[in-house]
Amino acid sequence: MAHAKTSYVCLPCRASYKQPHGGDQQRICPRCAEPLIHVGSAFAAPRRRDTEAWRTLSVLLNAGVRFHKSCCCGPGYRPRTLREVRERMAYARRTGRPFAEALVLHDLP
Repeated sequence: MAHAKTSYVCLPCRASYKQPHGGDQQRICPRCAEPLIHVGSAFAAPRRRDTEAWRTLSVLLNAGVRFHKSCCCGPGYRPRTLREVRERMAYARRTGRPFAEALVLHDLP
């Protein structure tokens, strides 16, 4: 039985690759030879020239947020714009909540 494929991204190249997930094998970008980041099977890559979307994605990935499917709902809420990221960063600073947790809140209180 073949293993399911999942997404990996290279932030410097703004590229996404579907590869079989398994083991502790480090994936390498075929363009720049940098390590790929495992983002999960529910990831949809933005267009390469959409700079704002890739900056938003970079903030999410560096905070530890990934795009794994849950039982029936997909990965849940993820901010799509830098404005949404900034709002959640301000909320995290104000309340002392962890940054990664604040990023995935759908509605801010």
